Amino acid sequence: MMVDVTPLRTSPAFARLWLSTFLTGLGIQLTIVAVGLQIYSITHDTIAVALVGGIALVPATLAGPLAGMIADAFDRRLLLMWLAVILFASTSGLLVLTIVDARLLAAGQHVWVWPFYLCTTIGAMATIALGATRSAIIPRLLAAELVAPASALSGLSIGLQIMVGPALAGVLAATVGYEWTFATDLALSATAFLGIALLPRIPPLHDVVRPGWESFVESIRFLRGAPQISAGFVADIVAMTFGRPYVLLPAVAAGIIGGGPITVGLIMSAGAAGTFLTGLFSGRVRHVRRQGIAIGRSIQIYGAFVILFGVTLLLVQLGLLPAGVENFSGVSVIALVLACLAYTGMGASDEVSAIFRTAMLLTVVPDSIRGRMQGIFFAVVNGGPRLGDVYAGLAAGLVALWFPPLLGGFAIIVLMTLILRLTPAFRDYVFSPRPTEI
Repeated sequence: MMVDVTPLRTSPAFARLWLSTFLTGLGIQLTIVAVGLQIYSITHDTIAVALVGGIALVPATLAGPLAGMIADAFDRRLLLMWLAVILFASTSGLLVLTIVDARLLAAGQHVWVWPFYLCTTIGAMATIALGATRSAIIPRLLAAELVAPASALSGLSIGLQIMVGPALAGVLAATVGYEWTFATDLALSATAFLGIALLPRIPPLHDVVRPGWESFVESIRFLRGAPQISAGFVADIVAMTFGRPYVLLPAVAAGIIGGGPITVGLIMSAGAAGTFLTGLFSGRVRHVRRQGIAIGRSIQIYGAFVILFGVTLLLVQLGLLPAGVENFSGVSVIALVLACLAYTGMGASDEVSAIFRTAMLLTVVPDSIRGRMQGIFFAVVNGGPRLGDVYAGLAAGLVALWFPPLLGGFAIIVLMTLILRLTPAFRDYVFSPRPTEI
């Protein structure tokens, strides 16, 4: 069944927010790919690329809970406006650095790398805070039974972002350069202001707990009483820590599969295609009630596709598949097809998990604490991949490029099995809609 677009039809405010989020996210994807490629071109070091996520890990992780506390205490629309300004400023900084680097390159020099880390860290913090605050708004715009279809629409948007963004970034970086890549992000990010400005005011519906220690303790207390939510957080950390080989792609494209930036874009777009197709054919998600077991099984399938990617790299390095640098075309076609297949499966299975994790969180958590839970959720969603970047970069540096995904895929399957077995509240969770808070 095709995607359920009822949320877009019934809520113009949600439709505008969804469109502006898509365009902003598309620009963010351009920057994510361009920053990794540029740092690799400057340093030729996978660990240096991994540090983009590693340095941002702690600040970005803290940004989610902090934004959540503010979102529960103040007008969420106003908070979104300020966060969009910060994101725009961070991308502007990357554009300025890139222009300076192009001038220095003519003299055989490069700019320092650390300002790139600073700008990407600020951008990561703003992105997480924006995502957490946007998600906390959704149940205020839609009926409870439309939250799961809205999550699927969000997944469809993310799939399009990642499918188009990395491929476009690879083409732009290889043709017109990094300056125009970041400039395109700025143009797209400016659209965030339109979708936010047209939202109604979204003040708290409850007695406000001001941001601070008391607010944070209340959110932890809630988590302890909601094991289905906390287990979902742990499951996502496991999947993203051990199944996040994106940081390896510049090195894979340079020395194993071949093809350079365009290959990186193609593989990442394959993952997005899986996400997009799952969202496109997500019409039945409203009828799935056993959401916990759906999350668990989809994450185990995700681990299997991560293993496929690791096996592909291992076969190339063992000489059982041709290396890209040995081919006349510069690309190992068989390895590229297998890598794209692995990433398509990863994107599809991860999207199934994401739809139900998001729906579970938005429907179980009351509005009075929803901002804080979304803040923690986005800290997990964005902190996990950064842990994964560090894990993949270090493990590849110590062993080989094939090692992190191969070991990580098996770790995901085993750990997810343990989570399902040890957390019956998560495994047996059944969705039951409750009245919408307005």
